[in-house]
Amino acid sequence: MADTFPASPMMHRRAGAAVTTSSAPGALPGVTAIDQAAWCDLTTRVIEPNGYYLPEWVIAANGDHAAPRALTAHDSVGRLIGVVPVISCWRAFRLPLPALVSADPFRSLDTPLLDRDAAEDAAAKLLAQARATAARVLVLRDVACDGEAVAAFTRALAADGLRPRLIRGWTRASLDATRDAEELLRDGLGTKKLKELRRLERRLGEHGEVRFAVARSADEAARAFDVFLALEDSGWKGRGGSSLKRQPELAARLRSAAVALTSRGQCEVITLSAGTTPVAAGVVLRHADRAYFFKLGIDESFARCSPGVLLTVGLTRHLCADPNIRFADSTASARHPMIDPIWRGRFAVGDLVLPLRKRDPLFAPIVAALAARDRLRHLAKRLLKR
Repeated sequence: MADTFPASPMMHRRAGAAVTTSSAPGALPGVTAIDQAAWCDLTTRVIEPNGYYLPEWVIAANGDHAAPRALTAHDSVGRLIGVVPVISCWRAFRLPLPALVSADPFRSLDTPLLDRDAAEDAAAKLLAQARATAARVLVLRDVACDGEAVAAFTRALAADGLRPRLIRGWTRASLDATRDAEELLRDGLGTKKLKELRRLERRLGEHGEVRFAVARSADEAARAFDVFLALEDSGWKGRGGSSLKRQPELAARLRSAAVALTSRGQCEVITLSAGTTPVAAGVVLRHADRAYFFKLGIDESFARCSPGVLLTVGLTRHLCADPNIRFADSTASARHPMIDPIWRGRFAVGDLVLPLRKRDPLFAPIVAALAARDRLRHLAKRLLKR
């Protein structure tokens, strides 16, 4: 169902089917309508980076037919100072609520881009634009709860006597890339586990020299991305039909975005090979002094050698050796069994509901509905795992 703005729908029946209607939509631009040069310029001066909101990646991840709209903020001379892609609450949650929801189909990181020299002003203008659509709340999913962007929104809300409400929070693995890699790995894994990994690397080496490689040119990135797609598809995601390769249009868009971003130093495709055989590959986005581990694919015929772990250990050494990277977000689920023991830092992420009006009688019911949906979703997941 296409997005409608404002998201203040009423449900009625037509020919036995539920149809969502709303009042006159507000004029929010689609992400493809935003000036790309202005967006790229904003990414160089943000208060808090987010590799998943680089313009090429946002457009590739969503596609033209499903592209979200965007809240945008400009300063007095027309310079772009804030961006957050948004979709309707119906599209995000299948709930007919008057809410705008930050957009990312992969649920990676939705921290808005705010100009570091005008962060609070940008946040206030983004909230005002959301309010003008007749939405009653702005839901920021998967945001860095302790980050500077959320702090700017909190200050902007406080100026109007409002405050955000956290409906779900969790932590995921992160890497302090300013530390020495060997010390970090030793502290995290312990000497016994590191010894076991060296044994597994020697075992993998029986198939050829073990090599960790980083694609740095556009041509290298294109070839390495194809390797990643093939490896991801060869495993359980391929068997389940959820691999990127089973979504060829999306895979092609992400491949093009990865190649373009690699040319700007904002993406790296990493591979681990045994001789001429790739056994693991992953995609890492980069923005300012941060890196983001997007996805991983492995050759399951080498599973006994733990290629995903070995690739992540290689990535750890690579990032810690890079003076331009200070922090890496695993983008993994909470308590991830593979990366949590390696990257022992924890990154607080959450879903925040931002009110747009004082003493709004709809705010509490909206929060209750969103929280109830989240509880039911997690209960269903637990029951399915039994």
